Amino acid sequence: MDARDPDLKKELDAALQTRKELGAEYESELVDSFMEKVEQRFNDTADRHVRRQLAEQQMATARGARPYATGTQPDQSHGLGVGERFAFVGVSLVLAIPLSAIGVVNEGLPGLLITWAGIFGVNAVHAMGGFSWLRRGRKEEESGV
Repeated sequence: MDARDPDLKKELDAALQTRKELGAEYESELVDSFMEKVEQRFNDTADRHVRRQLAEQQMATARGARPYATGTQPDQSHGLGVGERFAFVGVSLVLAIPLSAIGVVNEGLPGLLITWAGIFGVNAVHAMGGFSWLRRGRKEEESGV
């Protein structure tokens, strides 16, 4: 657990302690409860990020620059708009919930960590523009090639 989020670490410690006290029969409910807290924390962080991006776009538009969603800014050389990136993160988060439950039920904490490492990896590749083959195929369809 990253030291940057001590509240989430406390929640995990509390869930693990509760699991020790209540036994394995409540494990599913404890995992679901913890995952809801992780999801809420993630949603709050994503919400703040999107609001910040929108504010930056509004400032850029007010100054006469083109907005980031066009993919013409230096930090977006791969041409992804805010909406596309946010949708990808949202879909991966929604899919993360059942995948996390499957990982925990089958392998426990190592399964959860492996699941989230995979989710992080997919999102990192997407954020760096690693799915360019997908966009290239879409551009070819649009141009009729």
